[in-house]
Amino acid sequence: MTAIPSPSQAVWHLGPLPIRAYSLLMVLAIAVGIWVTQRRWSARGGRHGAVGDIATWAVPFGIVGARLYHVATDWQQYFGPGKDPLRAFAIWEGGISIWGAVAGGAVGAWLACRRRGIALRDFADAAAPGIALGQAIARWGNWFNQELYGGPTTLPWALEIDPTHRPPGMESTATYHPAFLYESLWNLGVAGFVVWAERRFQLERGRTFALYVAAYTAGRAWIEWLRIDPAPHILGLRFNVWTALLVFGAAAAYLTAARKVRNP
Repeated sequence: MTAIPSPSQAVWHLGPLPIRAYSLLMVLAIAVGIWVTQRRWSARGGRHGAVGDIATWAVPFGIVGARLYHVATDWQQYFGPGKDPLRAFAIWEGGISIWGAVAGGAVGAWLACRRRGIALRDFADAAAPGIALGQAIARWGNWFNQELYGGPTTLPWALEIDPTHRPPGMESTATYHPAFLYESLWNLGVAGFVVWAERRFQLERGRTFALYVAAYTAGRAWIEWLRIDPAPHILGLRFNVWTALLVFGAAAAYLTAARKVRNP
């Protein structure tokens, strides 16, 4: 049976310094996102240096927000009998959330845009495809960590998981849906779709960013539904599925409302 192998290791040591694939991919994702945003911002006549200045606020706020959301929704991993609360700060072990990243990054970007007199919605439109590309890259960190995969499958593109990373009670099941790959490919498609739609329908006033949010959450809902890692549930659905549906609804509402304002 064919299957996608998992990496044999996710950490390399340069003397006493651990080099983690997860961290390297996060740095690459941020760099690509900033580069794409810079090119799009400059093409729109944006002020030189603005993207770098905004990124110095948005990136750290996004990282903190990503970790806070993860710890808040998976608190049982860090708090309670036999748990080590200090692990909540061990972001290098994995465990960040795009929901918290976008929310935190938006706060940081808003503060920076306000200082520079830039409309946040205009900057968000320029940043949307870069964010999607960054997400596509960052998801490969889950591949190295052998985490956040879907249910068992024997499809040709199934992901092989080492016994030590398999779910309890499923130690004899070797292959699972590669949820990280599904989301990475979806995000690449979202980036291309957003760029095409922006040009085709002349999107502006934050509608490009809203379209990115709607497209991403549409895919995230079904990908999240495939995952089998522990997560809080509401009415039988994973919490993040509800989050995706609610955020999709908000983005769709904004797209409609902004279109009516532009075309009364």
